[in-house]
Amino acid sequence: MNPGDRVRVDRADRTYEGVLLPSSTDDHLVVKLEGGYNVGVDREGADVEVLAEDVYRIDGTDATGEDAGSEIEFDDDLPTISLISTGGTIASTVDYRTGAVTAQFDAEDVLRAVPDLAGRANYRGRVVANILSENMEPPLWRDLADAVAEEIEAGADGVVVMHGTDTMQYSASALSFMLETPVPIVFTGSQRSADRPSSDNVMNAVSAVEAAKSDCAEVLVCMHASESDDDCALHRGTRVRKNHTSRRDAFETVGAEPLGEVDYETEEVSFRRDYQQRDETDLELTVDLESDVELLKFTPGMDPAFLDVAEGSEGLILEGTGLGHVHTDLIPRIEELIEDGTTVVMTSQCLEGRVCDRVYDTGRDLLEAGVLEGGDTLPGTAKVKLMWALANSEDVEEAMGTSLAGEIQERSVPWE
Repeated sequence: MNPGDRVRVDRADRTYEGVLLPSSTDDHLVVKLEGGYNVGVDREGADVEVLAEDVYRIDGTDATGEDAGSEIEFDDDLPTISLISTGGTIASTVDYRTGAVTAQFDAEDVLRAVPDLAGRANYRGRVVANILSENMEPPLWRDLADAVAEEIEAGADGVVVMHGTDTMQYSASALSFMLETPVPIVFTGSQRSADRPSSDNVMNAVSAVEAAKSDCAEVLVCMHASESDDDCALHRGTRVRKNHTSRRDAFETVGAEPLGEVDYETEEVSFRRDYQQRDETDLELTVDLESDVELLKFTPGMDPAFLDVAEGSEGLILEGTGLGHVHTDLIPRIEELIEDGTTVVMTSQCLEGRVCDRVYDTGRDLLEAGVLEGGDTLPGTAKVKLMWALANSEDVEEAMGTSLAGEIQERSVPWE
């Protein structure tokens, strides 16, 4: 038997059937089950039957070689969509050394992996990074914004950014502030890799392309709207949050319904609220960021010494309780930071609602100390916004209190 064979393994009254994978030790067999998960089995005492040979190549392609990829041909009647890859699960496959998934596909590989994309648009592909999203950093946001702008200048009718889901909301926020765009910029990803039967990569990629062909010239996040394969939700890049570790519908618009959705069956793209329409604005790129900004969550019993992490920093986002509060004992240290030149902005760790530090004495003391209110800006979005505002705005206080890219809602009313 060899890796790639379909096998049945019997051991200790248990039976495992699937594809034999390479093992890091001689003492164990590794089998990929039909459900997409891998299982390790002790070789000692195992009875192995080869059901079929070479049914799966270890590079992840079908051993038959049939339809190894979709041929993308240029069609004058189709829009041009740029596919920009940064890595992540949507561009991942199994690393058969470890059984884990690793980002390794470039944009062209995604086209081959998702044949359903063919015929929907003309595509250009480029790779900005090939990382898992926990490794994303502000310099890569600049590179990504530059790449998106170059694609738009080259004539792209829309841009799809393939990105890992863990930090997608930060990158979408960053591009929302860094770019004025005449065309849609749509982030998409996958909660489950392509080798798993429950993968969401095809539906998300197809729906993102359809959204990139729409008239909504904003930065959007396109992900499953529910656990079913019915619709993908379109979230505004500055109002979205990943609210579940593994569900396919992990992303939610906080404080409202999603801006729009894509019906996967009909391919119809619809919107619930006003949005910036295609070609309403000229392309404008402002990539400067002040990276010396921290985000700190207040918790009961927090030692004021935790605030020392922001000493000398240009900015600090505080994630306070309720309307925007911290323990009274922290306020003198916060005031010291502000006096030393650190811009401090208050947000709330509540999932909905806005900061209002005028209701209680603690809030009034924070305002007197010089803390700025972040409205109902999400804490992660507020960090990115402050990084951008410190580098580009003459009046940071005014910028943080003004909705620049839809990050502050006019009213904090759920499902508006």
